[in-house]
Amino acid sequence: MARKKLETLTEQMFYVLLSLRRERHGYGVMQAIAALSQGRVKVGAGTLYALLERFERDGFIRRTRTEDTRKYYCLTPEGERALLGEYTRLRRQTADMERALEEEP
Repeated sequence: MARKKLETLTEQMFYVLLSLRRERHGYGVMQAIAALSQGRVKVGAGTLYALLERFERDGFIRRTRTEDTRKYYCLTPEGERALLGEYTRLRRQTADMERALEEEP
């Protein structure tokens, strides 16, 4: 039986994909996540490399080159769709919360 693709992303997954809209190596991904989230989201090396491996296997990212020991990655069109799908899902949740707050007495 084929493995099911991701339907939702964890916060760490979201930021890894978001950071890879531009080509980066692993440490660069960690730096980009810290900058994008203003230090709120942290991804440890073990988690990051497990996610990179999974995303590459699932076709969300691709390795673009290797220099010395650094592997560089970037988002694929499928990864972009997953990222935008999660962004849309989160926006809908936010809109639902805003409506619910407006309805409160």
